[in-house]
Amino acid sequence: MKFKTLVVTFSLALTAACGSKPTPENTAVIADNAKPNIIMIVIDDLGWSDVGYNQTTDYFETPNIDALAQQGLVFDQAYAGAANCAPSRAVLMSGQYGPRHGVYTVSPSDRGNPKTRKLIPIKNKSGISTDVITIAESLKTAGYTTGTFGKWHLGIDPDKQGFDVNVGGSHQGMTLHYFSPYNLPNMVDGPKGEYLTERLTNEVIDWVKTNKDQRFFAYVPYYTVHTPYQAVVDKVNKYHQKGIKSKQEATYAAMVEHMDENVGRILAMLASEGLADNTLVIFTSDNGGYRMSSFPTPLRGGKGSYYDGGLRVPLIVRWPEKIKPGLDHTPVINADFYPTLVNVTKSKQPNQVLDGVDLTAHLLGQQKIAERDLFWHFPIYLQAHHAQTDQGQDPLFRTRPGSSIRSGDWKLIQYFENNEFELYNLANDLAEQRNLASEKPSKVAELKAKLQAWQQQTGADIPTKLNPEYDEAINQKLIDKIFAKEQHH
Repeated sequence: MKFKTLVVTFSLALTAACGSKPTPENTAVIADNAKPNIIMIVIDDLGWSDVGYNQTTDYFETPNIDALAQQGLVFDQAYAGAANCAPSRAVLMSGQYGPRHGVYTVSPSDRGNPKTRKLIPIKNKSGISTDVITIAESLKTAGYTTGTFGKWHLGIDPDKQGFDVNVGGSHQGMTLHYFSPYNLPNMVDGPKGEYLTERLTNEVIDWVKTNKDQRFFAYVPYYTVHTPYQAVVDKVNKYHQKGIKSKQEATYAAMVEHMDENVGRILAMLASEGLADNTLVIFTSDNGGYRMSSFPTPLRGGKGSYYDGGLRVPLIVRWPEKIKPGLDHTPVINADFYPTLVNVTKSKQPNQVLDGVDLTAHLLGQQKIAERDLFWHFPIYLQAHHAQTDQGQDPLFRTRPGSSIRSGDWKLIQYFENNEFELYNLANDLAEQRNLASEKPSKVAELKAKLQAWQQQTGADIPTKLNPEYDEAINQKLIDKIFAKEQHH
């Protein structure tokens, strides 16, 4: 089953996006004896097109993920709650948009040349507060045992926020070593040369086998495919032989294959242990991936960008005999996992606003979710990763401070520095190349009003204080210099 580029409209209700609890018509009832085990696999920096079933080339080899896509419901309009690691994970774990928990980026929020930053950005929180009730804490109210295996990156260790077992999770946002010794907190190094993705999978498999007689929630946030790019030499050479000249890009493809093999190991274990039929498997990524020349994508931007290349992610949901396999164009966001899992597991509703919506009835084919708008808020600066390929608003930053809304076919981006707006019709312009803001002032006004209402309702902090170090002439000179270099090449 090959799923190539599909453009599908979506709209989302402001009330739901601002935290309404699941409405009765969208809430399916799950019997106690039908409550599933849950395995949530979150890959780090895996791009929307970087899986075999959805790739734009034939380089990536992900047969296990492709098989999962055949067996599950594939969402081609799935979005991360933010465009880089920590804020996206904060949205997922809390069920809340960024303004509620204050995690907007990987600290600090004032990245990039100070002379090119017009505003003083909002200060960033490095992790979610212990006052926030996580998915894991909610699931424990329904008797689930919980384990996390891999990257946490949300401040305090996860065993303080609802996880009974924590392997390798801490404040760290990456590993420096994919081959043991790893030197990671909360995990003993393995034999020299052991590969981290395989080790984490071993830990997941052992834990599930030990806990298979009770309901379990396994959160598997692999460190891969985040930098540094490190993989087994034979696999790297394989992708060189397939035609990838860049060592970095061949290694990335090899890491994707390593990851796929280990996802396959988890799925095979579920089958061999008789657990597959009553285990809900979620496979996704925390945000978009870095742009690489060997792997073209129809989306603009990549990790750190609030164009779709930074936000749209793979998503497969499998629950045999409960969720009908297929391709689903419904827009969803990772904030939706929380209310969905609360309902599926019959957990206690947390005493906090949940900005996502319960997808249970939709997943079970009983009721489509109500239309709604999606929102993102990024009152921070994130410097360019690679100016020539980032495809940012300008080449100095992947993100300048702003907010964004997607409503129906339309996506509006507001930049706070000069109160500028970009408007795109994604049905006709998936690559977000044609800014229609000047041609469609009434549509800009409509979406701007929705965005402002959401900012007010969520208490979104908006930077307004001017940066005394900012130098407009230097800012423009640096932009012009990069453009001139691009034209020369």
